[in-house]
Amino acid sequence: MHGGKRQRAGRPPGSRNKATIDRQREVEESGVTPLNFLLSVMRDEDADMDRRMDAAKAVAPYVHPKLSSIQHGGNIGYLSHEEALDQLDHARQQRR
Repeated sequence: MHGGKRQRAGRPPGSRNKATIDRQREVEESGVTPLNFLLSVMRDEDADMDRRMDAAKAVAPYVHPKLSSIQHGGNIGYLSHEEALDQLDHARQQRR
């Protein structure tokens, strides 16, 4: 059999190639990442407010990740007011 797709052939998904690794190294060595740049624009009090707001919106997901939503599956062990009163009343009657 010749050619075609083979299991585990090629670069693993998500792995970086040499160009990506070199580019990341250059960014780190420069000391100015896109995140740092956007934060500096956002903090620049002399810049136009619209520009600062755009920078803040762009950088927000990296500084304050969105909270994930959860689905409530029903009663999680809390009693209603009426249920709590019924339990107290029942406990009071048993002590007599």
